[in-house]
Amino acid sequence: MVTLKDVALKANVSKMTVSRVINHPELVTDELKALVHQAMTELGYKPNTVARALAQNRTMIVKVLILEEWDSTEPYYMYLLKGIAEALDQYHYALQLVTENTYELGGGDGYIITGMTRADYDWVKEIQDPVIIFGENDIQLPFVDSDNQKAMEEITTFALSKGYEHFIFVGIDVPELFAESRQQGFLKAMSKAKDVRYDVHRIKNSSMAAEQLLESLSLKPNSCFICATDRIAIGIQRALISQQLNMEEYGITGFDGVFLDRIASPKLTTMKQDIESMGKKCVQLLMERIDGKQLENVANFCDARLIERDTLRK
Repeated sequence: MVTLKDVALKANVSKMTVSRVINHPELVTDELKALVHQAMTELGYKPNTVARALAQNRTMIVKVLILEEWDSTEPYYMYLLKGIAEALDQYHYALQLVTENTYELGGGDGYIITGMTRADYDWVKEIQDPVIIFGENDIQLPFVDSDNQKAMEEITTFALSKGYEHFIFVGIDVPELFAESRQQGFLKAMSKAKDVRYDVHRIKNSSMAAEQLLESLSLKPNSCFICATDRIAIGIQRALISQQLNMEEYGITGFDGVFLDRIASPKLTTMKQDIESMGKKCVQLLMERIDGKQLENVANFCDARLIERDTLRK
């Protein structure tokens, strides 16, 4: 049976260092953690999670609550859960997934909550255990999210450089901060532009709603659609194609970059959110809270990345 001493000898570190990597990884450098984890992997060493939990009076479980239906979000949550699971593994924590049919508080050391809307604010604020929200909020709960306003301003500015005369923003008709931030990013970019016309529409986040919107508009060539999601962008794209319009006369941008941007034809220019990395960031912050530390920031924004493909003119 492989012991802590065996791992220490393999990694050429002290037993205390191995113990710290296992029990208090936040106190150890990334270089040492990598060294010890490599030795543990090569030797097949598995920390005694039960003993560690008893010693620290912890369950060694983090609950992930998903407060929305999965069927409207593509593989979005697959990437998020992958990031969370990989990060939790570094802390020797287990992930327990809680969906809308199995909401149950307690039995864990902390929570990562995603899909929260304003309707959930009251009960989420009452949770006594450490909580990290995946998604911006304005009730002072610590969160991780893309910098939606900055990202939308960036892609709108990029589209403006392509010489389109008319811009149509198609946002999401929900009273949530991420939707408002994306619209504000568009408006901020447009405020810096000269002699450019624009319109703003808000619809349900569905390709069908986008198709219906486009059918109601009087379109003019040399127009560009700035869409709040890739799902909306695909609906706009399909409607333009079904009306047999010259696609070279119209630009389209999306937002998310999770999956739909790659199956669109032509492929979408979009802002790609690094969902997996944000999942890992949620875990890092939650571990700090579980250890009783104060977080430096309530708001933890991550940058999205512009992916140029085929739906804007070159």
